[in-house]
Amino acid sequence: MKPFKIVLVALVLLLNLVIAQPSWADQPNLTATPDYMEVTQGINNLLQAKESQDRPSLPPEQIEQQLGDLKLQRYILETAKDWAQCSNETGKTLAVYAHKAKKGAAQPGTLFYLGNGQITDDDWNCDAVYLPTGARVAGLPDVTEVTQPLALKIVSGTQLVAKTNPAGEIEFNINPAKIFRSGESNLSVPDLTQANIDATTPNAPIED
Repeated sequence: MKPFKIVLVALVLLLNLVIAQPSWADQPNLTATPDYMEVTQGINNLLQAKESQDRPSLPPEQIEQQLGDLKLQRYILETAKDWAQCSNETGKTLAVYAHKAKKGAAQPGTLFYLGNGQITDDDWNCDAVYLPTGARVAGLPDVTEVTQPLALKIVSGTQLVAKTNPAGEIEFNINPAKIFRSGESNLSVPDLTQANIDATTPNAPIED
């Protein structure tokens, strides 16, 4: 290879490194988060229960369902390039929990209001979705109508989409990692109705 070509290739490689370095720096390492430790431990516990010679504490089909959910969460944490985002396609305002994503930060999400058609900013981590009293949902185990407010937690890196189906129920493209009621987590779960949420001006940090 001629000296000129060698220099040109070296310059191109150097330029790529300079341009790519900020994106590497911004990419979160989600395998170092408490979420990843918790999901991994949950998988190990279920595998032990599945292989136990004793009578399993859960029916086999329930163990398989939970294992599938946890393995998907682990895959998200291992492969996600961005923090969790929530997309609102419900046709109404959606309440979500989010916090400014900082490496190593462990803080409860603040309740924001996400307008229809909006998606949370990828510099923020969308921690959970709030479901008010009276909300109707599809696809959640043991929950069809919300009789008390709920916070649906998602793992970091999840790209959650909330939609309303023809029956008027809210559907999610992925199951939540956990379902919290008031007092069960560090998330504040106020007693709101959808009318309260609709009357509030959307204020969630969103993608430009």
